[in-house]
Amino acid sequence: MGYENILTETKGELGVITINRPSVRNALNDRTINEMAHAFNMFEQDEYVRIIVFTATGGKAFAAGADINEVNRYTPMTALSYGMANLYKKIESCRKVTIAAINGIALGGGFELALSCDIRLASEKAVFGLPELNLGVIPAAGGTQRLTRLIGKGRTLNYMLTGDLFSASEAKEIGLVTDVIPPEQLWSAVEGKAQRILTKGPLAVQLAKLSVQNGGETDIQTGLLIEQLSQAVLYSSEDKREGTSAFLEKRRAAFVGQ
Repeated sequence: MGYENILTETKGELGVITINRPSVRNALNDRTINEMAHAFNMFEQDEYVRIIVFTATGGKAFAAGADINEVNRYTPMTALSYGMANLYKKIESCRKVTIAAINGIALGGGFELALSCDIRLASEKAVFGLPELNLGVIPAAGGTQRLTRLIGKGRTLNYMLTGDLFSASEAKEIGLVTDVIPPEQLWSAVEGKAQRILTKGPLAVQLAKLSVQNGGETDIQTGLLIEQLSQAVLYSSEDKREGTSAFLEKRRAAFVGQ
């Protein structure tokens, strides 16, 4: 597939998807979403890629939300088969680690893209917001649900109902992003974070994600059961034997993902 609105590349074990519409602040029209979905599926199926990173060109905007010209034409049926929402569900449930490198404005659907990722790293220039209510609609690509689970109902409603923008430092203060980094150091920070993850057991990474994502959405007893069953699987793995042996032998583990 030839891409018009995104760039893709593989950097070692990282698959990078870069939104490339700087002239419109990287707004997410339907074509861009379709291209992102295609690239994401490609990286998800690539066994060599272990981490998928989302970022953007231009240095001013990560993604300024949906293309309003298209939103103006949406019908009730669009909401029930919304490509953006479906893509973000796939990103959230991906067995691989996903990272959002937020290098500028992240509004509406752009903010929701970041919310669907496992880890969010923000440039000092990043700005966040959910302005959808100004258009007479709501954040419906996961914004009402994922943000609530991350920062609580009160804060979510405050940002959503007012449409107020907030800074990267405030995002870190409320636990929305893990790190705030000078713009010129953002990619180095992404690579550093990724390299730390890549040293871990691949199966353990996958089942840690499963336990948090699925266990966190249910009652604690069910969540603890998911955790125990995940651990039971890992206790039978080659990676567990290699990881514990490497520790005891004071050497670096050579995981095989089995």
